[in-house]
Amino acid sequence: MYTSYNNLGKNVDEADAEQIIDMASKASFADQQKQVQENIHNQIKNLCTVMDAILLDVNEPQESQSKATPSRSGLSFAIGRNGPTNNHPDVPKTRPLKRTELSQRLKDSIGYTLDVKQSQIPHSEAGQGLFLNGEATVGSVIAIYPGVIYSPAYYRYIPGYPRVDAQNTYLITRYDGTVINAQPWGFGGETRELWDGSKMLDAKLNRDATEKGSDRFWKMLSKPLESSRVGNGEVLERRNPLALAHFANHPAKDTVPNVMICPYDFPLTEKDMRAYIPNLSFGNAEEVNMRRFGNFWFRWGSRNSESNGPVLKTLVLVATTALCDEEVLLNYRLSNSKRRPSWYTPVDEEEDQRRWS
Repeated sequence: MYTSYNNLGKNVDEADAEQIIDMASKASFADQQKQVQENIHNQIKNLCTVMDAILLDVNEPQESQSKATPSRSGLSFAIGRNGPTNNHPDVPKTRPLKRTELSQRLKDSIGYTLDVKQSQIPHSEAGQGLFLNGEATVGSVIAIYPGVIYSPAYYRYIPGYPRVDAQNTYLITRYDGTVINAQPWGFGGETRELWDGSKMLDAKLNRDATEKGSDRFWKMLSKPLESSRVGNGEVLERRNPLALAHFANHPAKDTVPNVMICPYDFPLTEKDMRAYIPNLSFGNAEEVNMRRFGNFWFRWGSRNSESNGPVLKTLVLVATTALCDEEVLLNYRLSNSKRRPSWYTPVDEEEDQRRWS
């Protein structure tokens, strides 16, 4: 509803909202999903067009500014990647703007950008928060969740497995079981570059964490996958001002969230947009077919085939109210079956139960 409302533009009224609700109630779930994906994709495409206009000089041929391979660290060492190869894509030449300059120009064009600074949430563990700088209307895509994407078939390769969240608060899971690890992305970078997901935030994984029975069971069921299934990286715009969704905090008590999470399947056939989608997929492009039984995922049948071509299964944040120079707050919906942090106050306990039932 939010994204369809946004599609109508600024001259919308309550009657339009009622019409959207009525149409949605009559549509099948599959049709609703398709409409949401179309709405999100149109917004992302517009954002990519705007950033292209800022960063690319259409009057100059797009020459490669660097063919250097990314330095080996973090993820590449963890999976045992061999030395550099020569099949890396070229990095197109872009205007030498700083990340802050690109951020300001994006705001000038679309009306908003994002900042990361000290959170206003009154608890000691709040740390840094995500802030919208400018104004965004209801249904606007305001942020993209960056990082390395793991399908259930590759859970074993998430750093720190099986206690993946012991020293990493930048993990998020889609309803389909896809996990995105934003820790390697950090704050982004200062250029468009070949990125292989190996650059990590300063965080030491807790290798001495106590192993639970379920963790041992996972290890017993899992079989290591070949490291050759990891690609050589993609040319990504590390200055992307909206690739900061992982810094959004959970609202404090008696405060409501102002954004919601929305799955977005980016079609990899959209080559011109690819640099602005801040994600890499871990493993083969052909996803292993998995089925969930209780808390566990198992290989099931043959591999899936994407009917409309390969996609990146990522996430975006969508505004659920008009935003203006304020902190972005996202309902974390933490599982009620595990001990929650002391700072966590459920926004809607019933919603949390539905999420984790």
